Amino acid sequence: MFDQSNYECKVEWGKRGARDAAKRGDITIIVDVLSFSSTVVTAVNQNAIIYPYPPNLDGKAYAKSIGADYILGRNEAAVLGKATLSPVSFNESHTNNKFVLCSLNGAFCTWLASKVPSLIIGSFLNMSSVVSYANQLKRKFNANITVIPCGEVWNDSRENEDLMRPAIEDYLGAGAILAELEGTKSPEAEVCIGAFVHSKHKIKDLIWECGSGRELRVKGFEEDVRHCSQMNRYNVVPVLKNDCFVDALKREKG
Repeated sequence: MFDQSNYECKVEWGKRGARDAAKRGDITIIVDVLSFSSTVVTAVNQNAIIYPYPPNLDGKAYAKSIGADYILGRNEAAVLGKATLSPVSFNESHTNNKFVLCSLNGAFCTWLASKVPSLIIGSFLNMSSVVSYANQLKRKFNANITVIPCGEVWNDSRENEDLMRPAIEDYLGAGAILAELEGTKSPEAEVCIGAFVHSKHKIKDLIWECGSGRELRVKGFEEDVRHCSQMNRYNVVPVLKNDCFVDALKREKG
């Protein structure tokens, strides 16, 4: 049976990986670089309050029930001047405002793994802060860690084909975090780390030219791609508490 249970640090893809991490009770780090993770990190840095929600449920009704804004698609929200799944749409005007954020990948994986001891959002933007916090948790609770590169969903899949498209930006983001985590690494994690170490000198170029990056650029969201490929821009660690993300570092200081 496929298993990485002999190791303290693992890497698992997508929704199935999130479900397995939850079943094991691992500290779980969700990585969806373009763009759920990067959007959450940027929004939390601006002190916005983000509620992740799976897209197969009624996010608009949920937003109404908690007094939050439902985040629209990039194009629709851009016309209205509202916050979107685009990370660069968040700014200081969104401080203390509530938002419900749905996405096919990151939000869905978060929902599936929401009952783990600690669910953390990681990206290039906050990779070192995430590693430092996750290592503290690991030592405190003697817990294992699973990093989840979320991947994408094929928009033209056919019958009998897999829906998930492995996304290199998420794999490299996962490798960046795994590289500095403490504890034994599974072979799968070691290979993921190797991909990042080999590529870290040209991350911005790779994210710009990868399939997901090109898709966003064609749609006019070049600035999202540039923003999401920055390493360690923010010292913020979004963790899921009471159904929304809070900055673990501010909680510790408070």
